[in-house]
Amino acid sequence: MRSLDIAATGMQAQQTNVDVISNNIANMSTTGFKRRRAEFQDLIYQDLRRVGSSSSDNNTVLPSGAQVGLGVKTGAVYRINEQGNLQQTSNSLDVAIQGNGYFQITLPSGDTAYTRDGTFGLAADGTIVTSSGYAVAPGIVVPANAQSITINASGQVQASIAGQTAPSTLGQIQLAGFANEAGLDAQGDNLFLQTAASGNPVTGAPGSPGFGSVMQGFVESSNVNVVSEMTSLITAQRAYEMNSRVITASNEMLQTLTNLR
Repeated sequence: MRSLDIAATGMQAQQTNVDVISNNIANMSTTGFKRRRAEFQDLIYQDLRRVGSSSSDNNTVLPSGAQVGLGVKTGAVYRINEQGNLQQTSNSLDVAIQGNGYFQITLPSGDTAYTRDGTFGLAADGTIVTSSGYAVAPGIVVPANAQSITINASGQVQASIAGQTAPSTLGQIQLAGFANEAGLDAQGDNLFLQTAASGNPVTGAPGSPGFGSVMQGFVESSNVNVVSEMTSLITAQRAYEMNSRVITASNEMLQTLTNLR
């Protein structure tokens, strides 16, 4: 009885859907988090009567045929890269991207990772680093005698140095963009790595064509909409229940066959 296997694939698909929704809800307060959406595809079909096949010796053909689907599968889990709200922190080293682009982060391995999380701080030597201690490219170092730090909309980092009238320029934050942001590989810790699907990064200064600007003293909050996620959760739960009822009904039908004398 096909319905048992078909309903089982439906339950597995809705379980994946709930997994994605639960991860979204769990990260509703994660800085720079982008919500995910599960996409599904139908499985192959069995032809009981193939459409277009001959139905007589007079060259008549079947107009529709008879196909039975075998269920559903997970096609992809997409990342929705829409802008999250900007939350003011008043921390001079917190930076939010308003628009397109990713901060470039140098990992201990020497590889470059990418993030929308602009919660930055200073290492012991004054290097601007992430909350995990990874250097923000291109490795800007703030002098120990700096009295204040300013990061303008174009990513230029300046510091007021004791004894100097004019601010000192320390470096320029560069953003990276990708042709297919959904193709980035999530690594956890709010970091992504490029893949063959994402394409090679294109770098540029904040505010230049194709890149957003940066705002000092702000961070980008998660773009998870709790109301929408709860609605999706209820829908997935109902779909899971309906598939389980199909299995129950199919089992009762099999019991009827078994009890035939």
